[in-house]
Formats: sequence, structure tokens, C-alpha cells
Amino acid sequence: MTTIVFAGDSITDCERRTDPAGLGDGYVRRIAATLGDAVRVVNRGISGNSTGDLRARWASDVLAENPSLVSVLVGINDTWRRYDSGTVTTVEAFEDNYRALLDPLAGVPLILIEPFLLPINEEQVTWRADLDPKLAVVRKLATEYAATLIPADTALAAAGTPADMAPDGVHPSPRGHDLLASLWLEHTEDLRGR
Repeated sequence: MTTIVFAGDSITDCERRTDPAGLGDGYVRRIAATLGDAVRVVNRGISGNSTGDLRARWASDVLAENPSLVSVLVGINDTWRRYDSGTVTTVEAFEDNYRALLDPLAGVPLILIEPFLLPINEEQVTWRADLDPKLAVVRKLATEYAATLIPADTALAAAGTPADMAPDGVHPSPRGHDLLASLWLEHTEDLRGR
């Protein structure tokens, strides 16, 4: 059976640890519902996680699942922590952490979802200076590792007002999760057909 592991932060988590099905109530649940019982969907999102946090738990939470496909959405907390607690993740550290996630998955199809930010106030507009170079790293790594890139930052920004898609600028609304799921399914159709 195909096993798809979704790894990331709160956008992936979506209360999955209190959900009997372990899927949460976000884009992962929507994707699992579309794919049906022929695919085993595993949600390994944890709220608040950065690339460093994922790196620390990668072997037990992702590699141990023997994934057929791995989908990663991480990065906004590497930016957010700079502004709410002064914890800086340099672009170099971000790339090093992200590579440490991808390197053990040689031969496993990869899906990288862009981290995104839909600024709802002037303070968040300034966050783009930190996020955009990290976003460039994700795009570069998608090419380098022959991963499927989900253009979430661009698509969510174009889909509606920031407050409609992500009321706090980061966490998607139900409509935002619908769009994330649709994007994921659209961009992975050929990959899942293998």
C-alpha cells in the first residue's frame, strides 16, 4: 500500500493529535478523503515546528513510516520566531536543516509546499524580508532534488483577501485549506499515478 507522510508545522497538524483518525481538520484530511482507502495517509505535523524541529524528529516521525511519498510544508516558524521571540534562523541554517530532511529520502518522491505568508498588517509585511530568501531556498531545493513544488505562497496570495485565506496571515481558513488540498492534488496527479 502507498504511504504518504505529511510533515510540517501547525498548518499540517491542525489538531491531528486529538483526532481519532490522526489526520486533523486541515488540508491533509481533505487530501486523504479524496485519495480514499487505497492510500495510507500519515500526518506528522506539529504546531510551532521549525526546520530544526523537523530535523530532530525526522527519523522517528517520517523515515520510520517507510514512506512511498513525503510531503513537506515548513518554514513560516523559522521566520515567525525571529519576530516574536528573537530566535533567528539564518538562510544558511534553514537550507542545512531542509537538506537534512531530504537527503535520507533518496529515491522517495518528494513534494515541497512553499511556506507562505499573507500579511494582514504592516508588521507582517516586514516579515517578507526574512521569509522570501527561505522561500527561494525551497524553490531551489525542489529543482535540485527533483521534487514537486506546490506554489502555495503565490496561489494563496492570488486567491482572495489575506484575511479570507488566512485570518492571522499564516494559518489558513477552511477556504485556504481547501485551496491547499486542491493545489496539492493538482500538482501531484502524475506522481500519484505511478
